[in-house]
Amino acid sequence: MYSSLTIRTKAMVGALAAATVAGAAIMASAPALAQRYDPRYPVCLQKWEWGGSSTMYCNYPSWEACKASAAGLSAMCMTNPYWSEPMTTGAVRAPAGRPAATRMW
Repeated sequence: MYSSLTIRTKAMVGALAAATVAGAAIMASAPALAQRYDPRYPVCLQKWEWGGSSTMYCNYPSWEACKASAAGLSAMCMTNPYWSEPMTTGAVRAPAGRPAATRMW
């Protein structure tokens, strides 16, 4: 006959082994790649993959370059939500209602 301590010990070892296997399986899975919105480029290509997922590629300097890459694919071009036009080198103006900063020295 087995004592209740031996049965409990075997149950705990089994549970620990199962938790270890589950943890190893989770850690071994590949990490998901983040979609990168490169703010240096104004146009993105959204490409649909098998199974319904999609990936964004924001490295196109123009609509024409993006359209050329999208030709024949299940993809579309769109504006990059993180792109902003480069600042002009003109004079900087103070916001409305506030005086321009003056030198203090």
